[in-house]
Amino acid sequence: MSEELKEKLFDKKENGWISVSEEEKQNIFEFSKGYMNYLNQAKTEREFVKMARKVADENGFKDIMEFDTLKPRDKIYFVNRNKSMYLAVIGTESIEKGLHIIGSHVDSPRLDLKPNPLYEDKEMAYFNTHYYGGIKKYQWTTIPLSIHGTIVKANGEAIDICIGEDENDPIFTITDLLPHLAQDQMEKKLKNGIDGEDLNLLIGSIPYGEKGKDQVKLNILNILNQKYGITEADLTSSEIELVPAFRARSLGFDESMVAAYGQDDKVCAYTSLAAMMELENVKNTAVCILSDKEEIGSMGNTGMESHMFDFFISEILNKLGVNRPNLLDKVFCFSKMLSSDVDAGFDPIYASVSDATNAGYLGKGISLNKYTGARGKSGASDANAEYVAWVRNILEKNEIQYQIAELGRVDIGGGGTIAYIIANKGADVIDCGVPVLSMHAPYEVTSKYDVYSAYKTYKAFWNA
Repeated sequence: MSEELKEKLFDKKENGWISVSEEEKQNIFEFSKGYMNYLNQAKTEREFVKMARKVADENGFKDIMEFDTLKPRDKIYFVNRNKSMYLAVIGTESIEKGLHIIGSHVDSPRLDLKPNPLYEDKEMAYFNTHYYGGIKKYQWTTIPLSIHGTIVKANGEAIDICIGEDENDPIFTITDLLPHLAQDQMEKKLKNGIDGEDLNLLIGSIPYGEKGKDQVKLNILNILNQKYGITEADLTSSEIELVPAFRARSLGFDESMVAAYGQDDKVCAYTSLAAMMELENVKNTAVCILSDKEEIGSMGNTGMESHMFDFFISEILNKLGVNRPNLLDKVFCFSKMLSSDVDAGFDPIYASVSDATNAGYLGKGISLNKYTGARGKSGASDANAEYVAWVRNILEKNEIQYQIAELGRVDIGGGGTIAYIIANKGADVIDCGVPVLSMHAPYEVTSKYDVYSAYKTYKAFWNA
């Protein structure tokens, strides 16, 4: 009798793989192939947006600037400085009833080159770097790194570079001390084992011709000049990022997981983009945000704190022919949003930092975070109960497995997303993403089941 009552009353979250049919399993694996292929081609925010624009064009989306007027079922996008992007499918309902927004970010922790990066020391050439986002610095030494980015000359000519991804390319690395000489280093706290100023990329060791000062540096510049037509001064107007040269791969004997760089937050960006490409006829106007700069606070004109997203929605109102004073505010106040950012997956090896009953688990479906923040919910966007119930209803009606979690134990740490930014505009918002192991590391881990659950969740949300 008690077992029957438990079955009725307990909220059990079981491993999703248990109830998956063979057909559904094949769908999950096939979807994950597309996801991993995308990750291998889009390791930076610029690359992700470039790919997203190509995918959107192929699926009937057009730049909003090509439209004079808009009508229901029109598919539009706007690319902001090649580093963030907003897409929309115009709904049949009046836009005054609010938007259905899904927002993720396409930047990931990495190393950026400093403005004046190239130097030589003891006949070794290096690039000097400045890390971007929250990283464990020691994780970025002694691994293969590739160089991605854009160099813009003073005359406006832009040169895209990607070195280290093709198997015929050279790779680069940051060296570390051998254990035999690292006694002092290993006495330091882990966070101080590698200093930020020591994250210098080794890029060459052959001098150019005769003996003299900076001959290895000269050789590197000569190689770059011959290949790209650039000089050292051109590096000052560039955005060059160092990312792991690892390929996205299936993980485990059962191939149930994805191991890849940048899954925070490209896993949610990809699944929301894939879901939007399948929309045709929605009630509320569906909006997909692919934002930049989240890892450093969403500042800047490509981050969510800028007014560029407001501009995009204002353009929709203008081209629908309905805009008037304060309508933008009204639209936001009646909007609903899923802030599609990743969650910290429960790791049994490091169980002490999590509350096991309030953690997101790999293989148990999409993870909802009612709030993030730190300690006493500082900096959190705390979703109200009515909105949580509304989202739950969508998931349960569509038989999508979900879990509700927190980001670790109360006083351990915390984190944030873009949720608060849209919530501050008046929208209902909840964080809704994929649990990740080894978040912010050069190689992160997700469950293919959860990746597919995210895709189904985002599609169901927009079709609600």
